Amino acid sequence: MGDAVDLLVVGDANPDVVLVDAPRRPVFGQREELVRHGELALGGSAAIMACGAARLGLRVAFAGRVGDDAAGRFVLGALADQGVDVSACTVDPEIPTGLTVILNEGADRAILTAPGTLPEMTAEDVPAKALLGARHVHAASYFLQPGLAAGLPALFATARAGGATTSLDTNDDPSGRWAGLDAVLAVTDVLLPNESEARAIAGCEDVAEAARRLAARGVLPVIKCGAEGALAWDGGLVRAAPVPAEPLDTVGAGDSFDAGFLAARLRGLDLAGCLALATAAGALSTRAHGGTRAQPTWTEAAEAARHAGSPAGPPGGSASEPVERRQENSWPTTAS
Repeated sequence: MGDAVDLLVVGDANPDVVLVDAPRRPVFGQREELVRHGELALGGSAAIMACGAARLGLRVAFAGRVGDDAAGRFVLGALADQGVDVSACTVDPEIPTGLTVILNEGADRAILTAPGTLPEMTAEDVPAKALLGARHVHAASYFLQPGLAAGLPALFATARAGGATTSLDTNDDPSGRWAGLDAVLAVTDVLLPNESEARAIAGCEDVAEAARRLAARGVLPVIKCGAEGALAWDGGLVRAAPVPAEPLDTVGAGDSFDAGFLAARLRGLDLAGCLALATAAGALSTRAHGGTRAQPTWTEAAEAARHAGSPAGPPGGSASEPVERRQENSWPTTAS
C-alpha cells in the first residue's frame, strides 16, 4: 500500500451473478427458465462500499481475502478499475473465492451465497501498515466472516489508537441470533444498519427507539430506511428525506449509502448533511444493474441531496423526545 488513505475498507468481496425478474420458486427437474436480464458484477458489501467511496472522491484501500482463481482475479481487477488500492488483499491458494447469486423479482430479491474464502478472513489478514495513516476504517458483513469478527474489536481498537475513526455495517445475520456485537460496538464510532437490522440489534420494533437504544451503547446509529429516507440519533432524532428514484436494481444501495455518509463525514459536513448526501448516493446507485455501475460522483450526489430537502422540526429537544432537524448545508460541489 502506498500513501496514506482516507478510508480503509475491510471485509467481503466476491462476484455477484444478478438475475432480474427471476421466478420466486425456480423449477427443478432439469427445467430451464429464462429471465429478463443477467449480469456479472462486483459483489460483497465491503467491496461495493469501497468502490462507492472512491467514486465520491476518497482515497480508498481494501483489505479482503479472495481465492487464486478467475473469480478472485475478477474481484481484484474490478476494485482496481475503480481506483481502489488492493495491495492489502490476501490471495488464498487453496480456497475458492466466494460467489453470490442474486434473484431479483421487482423490488424484492433472494440472495444465495457460497462463502468460499469469506469466513476464512481474519483480522491478521489486514497488514499493520494498512491501518497506519488511514483516517477511517470501515468493516462490513460481520456475520458472514466469523474469523474477521473475532478479531475486529482489536483491529478497531488499533485503528482508533492510531487516530482513525471506525464504522460497521453488520448486514444481515443468517442465523437470526444477532449475538456477539458488544465488544466491537464498544470501539465503533458509526453503526450503519438498515431498519430491520437496527431493530434486531436493539431488540425492539420501533426504529426511532432502536436508534435511541443503539446511541446509548456509545455508537452513532445511522439507519437506512429505504423509500422513507434515513435517520440517525445524536441527542435527538435527525432525518433525511428520501431522494426520488425509479430503481432499476437496488443491489448495493445500502453500501453506496454507507460510502456517501462516510465521504460526507470525512469532509466535515454536519450529521444532517451527511444523511442527505448518503441518501442521495444510495438512491442514485439504483439506476443500473449491479452494485457499482451507477454509483454517483460527489457532484451528482450533492446536487441530488440539495434538491431533495429534509423534514423540518424545532431545534433542541432531548434524547427521550425525538427531534427532527433540517439539513441546511452549503453543499460543496466538487470533491476535495
